[in-house]
Amino acid sequence: MRRGLRFVAPALLLAVVVEVTVFVVLGRSVGFGPAVLAVLVASLAGLWLLRREGVRAWRGLRAAAGSGQPPGRQVTDGLVGLAAGGLLAAPGLVSGVVGLVLVVPPVRRAAGVLAARVAQRRMSSMVAAEMFGPRRVRVRQGAPTAGPAPQPTAEPGAAIEGEIISGR
Repeated sequence: MRRGLRFVAPALLLAVVVEVTVFVVLGRSVGFGPAVLAVLVASLAGLWLLRREGVRAWRGLRAAAGSGQPPGRQVTDGLVGLAAGGLLAAPGLVSGVVGLVLVVPPVRRAAGVLAARVAQRRMSSMVAAEMFGPRRVRVRQGAPTAGPAPQPTAEPGAAIEGEIISGR
């Protein structure tokens, strides 16, 4: 089993406990009716956002494919929008607040960049180039060694040290 998957069940349990606790605290302070109404309104807003973001992501993906551009940015932006809508649609006040924060444009852009970086690390370089476009590579000479500096070779298949810089 993958390393990160073992934390999914405890994280979901913790999320449910936090959501119930926040709901009970809110229900005691403003009343049960307004607390239920707040959850209902957030869920309806999340369902609307899911529909809107799904259509928007599909149109962006089709436009990128039609113009011959890599669809990576549209895919990550769509995924962040769908995650925001899903968090809003889930019955809970904490998840609704997180979903609302993800809708804010600067936060959404930052989450999209983070999602793109994670995706690029987890896929092969060929697929990442197809999805996100070519990446720039900065080549720099390695640290000096004790002997004379190694001369660059022109042999096919020779390895060079380098640093991959994101295409953005």
